[in-house]
Amino acid sequence: MTTRSTPPLPRPRRLRRPGHHIGAYGLLVLTALLYLTFSLVLPSTFPTLDTLDSILSNQSIPAVLALAAMVPIVTGAFDLSIGYALGLAHVMVLQLVVNEHWPWPLACLTVLAGGLVLGVVNGVIVEFGRIDSFIATLGTGSMMYAVTGWITDGSRIVPGPRGLPPAFTDLYDSSFLGLPVPAFYVLALAGVLWVVLERLPLGRYLYVVGSNPRAADLVGVPTRTYTVYAFAASGLIVGFAGVLLAAQQQIGNPSVGLDYLLPAFVGALLGSTAIKPGRPNALGTLVAVAVLAVGLTGIAQLGAEFWTVPLFHGGTLLIAVGLAGYAARRRLRGVAARDSPAEPSPPPSSPPPSSPAPEGGPTGTPG
Repeated sequence: MTTRSTPPLPRPRRLRRPGHHIGAYGLLVLTALLYLTFSLVLPSTFPTLDTLDSILSNQSIPAVLALAAMVPIVTGAFDLSIGYALGLAHVMVLQLVVNEHWPWPLACLTVLAGGLVLGVVNGVIVEFGRIDSFIATLGTGSMMYAVTGWITDGSRIVPGPRGLPPAFTDLYDSSFLGLPVPAFYVLALAGVLWVVLERLPLGRYLYVVGSNPRAADLVGVPTRTYTVYAFAASGLIVGFAGVLLAAQQQIGNPSVGLDYLLPAFVGALLGSTAIKPGRPNALGTLVAVAVLAVGLTGIAQLGAEFWTVPLFHGGTLLIAVGLAGYAARRRLRGVAARDSPAEPSPPPSSPPPSSPAPEGGPTGTPG
């Protein structure tokens, strides 16, 4: 007697809920809607190539700094020193080029190395000093601001009559394919960070450290080391932003870096609600910076007062923090629901054993 084996049931395909797509791409849609709205309201000034060039050029440094702020946030830490470090970096470039007469490539490389060292120092203080990242980076940032004032003596660094080397200022002022070259710096940096965070083991470890440090310790991930890596990367990116700021400003201003602190964190936190809702990511940060850039440019062309800029940034920061927390909780609930074991289905009922046929034949009639 042969028994027929029951074929395995097909595994149900996991479908993404419509809310996932709304959360992932809603900010991108908002950017398009804002651009369309301002284009309709200001048809002669907003939808122009000059406005696009202005947005791409003026928002390149805030975008770079937002990416720098994003990296420590991936590990659950915050680097409040990035604004102070930006001011110190751009002042150091001009100090070395203008007053010390260094070749500008050597000055830029020195500032990049200095930013890397400052990032490592921040990470060591936070992780090995066991000091909260808010307090630690606020303290180191204040010290950076003091060093900036000591170097400049509280005044600006102004180049001589010959100005800065044209090759140095071209780092910011030149164009490529008809677009400002700083926009390509931002795209390249975001691409590198996306590959590292989304495709390499280093990025996965950083996300694990940020989401569950205890679990990272249990599986053997050195949480302290990877947090220091994140701060080091942030410091290196801030150094690069300082080089760009020096090429843009062409004057060393000891207090200019603080103006970029709030927009950087708004972009980084708001970016964690886009593309990959619930966790900081490079592409989401770019989308968030685009929303801020379009909104601020449209508000400025409408003739808003100067105080609307900090009001816009502050309100957006509160919204970003709230949305980021909601997206993170929603993502954790989704992971928990996905990983929870499903209720076992009852085993298939086996047919009752057939009774033996009565005597006289299979029909039951007596023979």
